[in-house]
Amino acid sequence: MLPDHVPGLLQTPRLLLRAPREQDGPAVYRAVAASLPELRRWMVWAQQPLDEAGYVSNMAAAAEAFAARTELRYLIWDEAGETLLGSTGFHALNWQVPRGEIGYWIHSAHAGWGYATEAARALTDFGFGTLGFRRIEIRCDALNHASAAVAVKLGYALDARLVNNSVAAGQVYELRDTLVYSRVR
Repeated sequence: MLPDHVPGLLQTPRLLLRAPREQDGPAVYRAVAASLPELRRWMVWAQQPLDEAGYVSNMAAAAEAFAARTELRYLIWDEAGETLLGSTGFHALNWQVPRGEIGYWIHSAHAGWGYATEAARALTDFGFGTLGFRRIEIRCDALNHASAAVAVKLGYALDARLVNNSVAAGQVYELRDTLVYSRVR
């Protein structure tokens, strides 16, 4: 069942997680452009990044999806709300279970400071608490050790290794495994 209200702002000790707005497009464009070498290793969407106008449209669509509760994307900002550090959110939502999958990426200039872990921890608590989720997943390429480490740090259990489940981002002919981590309530 869809929740009546989902807060558009979550706060952690160092971060503000805020629902996207159309006017965030230029900041997202700059963060993605600065992080493309790293993002292209793992993210299919980074293979053909959008231009600035495309990210404005993308943020408008993300705001609509948030309002409709079909995807709950949050942009990760510093505690002052001035510097965009990355993006996170719940994808693959199933409100009948209810369940969601956490995804995340961090601007390369801000990687290594634990922001993905802090954001995913906040979403985990929010998902089980406010949203009443019964299951939350984190999925990643089996070679993406940094992403897998976030799941392990947060107490997610490795449910499965999906062998030859996908192709490597940007490399159509290289089959990859997907790791599926979960926590349940």
